[in-house]
Amino acid sequence: MTESNRGLLLALFAYSIWGSFAVFFSLLKHIPATEVLLHRIIWSFIFVAIILTLTRHWARAKSALLNRRLVLALFCSSLLIGANWCLYIWAVSVNRAVEASLGYFISPLIAICLGVIFFKESLAVYQKVAIFLAACGVGFKIIGIGEFPWISLSLAISFGLYGLIRKKTQVDTVTGLMLETILLLPFAAVYWVWLLIQGEQHFSMSLDGLLLILAGVLTALPLLAFSAAAHRLSLTLLGVMTYLAPTLQLLSAVLILGEPFDKGDFVTFSLIWLSLLIFSGGAIWRRRRTPESIV
Repeated sequence: MTESNRGLLLALFAYSIWGSFAVFFSLLKHIPATEVLLHRIIWSFIFVAIILTLTRHWARAKSALLNRRLVLALFCSSLLIGANWCLYIWAVSVNRAVEASLGYFISPLIAICLGVIFFKESLAVYQKVAIFLAACGVGFKIIGIGEFPWISLSLAISFGLYGLIRKKTQVDTVTGLMLETILLLPFAAVYWVWLLIQGEQHFSMSLDGLLLILAGVLTALPLLAFSAAAHRLSLTLLGVMTYLAPTLQLLSAVLILGEPFDKGDFVTFSLIWLSLLIFSGGAIWRRRRTPESIV
């Protein structure tokens, strides 16, 4: 098997796990989202700690912890990704996974806007058209349906800001996740102790306990797979595959979880999909003019 094919399989594995999150977290909808989040943090930390021990990469994590500016940046990113995780878990628990999936469709376009604001990046014509169409989609949901898509926008903005901070930090994916979970670990541990004292925690040697542990594993595992895939695939292919996860989340929300998808949703999503088609097509055309190698 060639390296590019191995990278493709790793990327498909990562995006398939992310795409299954709507179904997975629906199995935990009877547990408060904040409690699911605390277990996601704790078991992610334990799983990544095992990986770092097996690969003998703890020195990299320890070195990063000594960098105060890096720790501060990752503390901010950890709060953003923690809020993002919690909101998504809650959205699934209240049968709003369709709206949550919309947030991850919008996220790449939010990232472009943040690049313009913080890095003074210039927009190509196709990017301006894509953002305009996405804004029309959001505007239709607000005006045409009379509903402000706060879940979608909150997920997109929090994830966009998270990506912005991580872009400015010189740390690899695994080490970054380890530091983020370490920084969130005290909050998660205190909350778990409080739940134990109150007698309100749901973790036990049961299916719920297994699923809560699995929530942490499924947080770290696709990141590891994606990191390995990124070294083997072109950015163009990875960029197109980005939309696989929210597509699977949307399909599973409608076809498996039975959430409604009416004409208003169809118009909103159609405008978003058209904007992403223009965005991806323009990016592919642009990269073909500047050939990039596949590692």
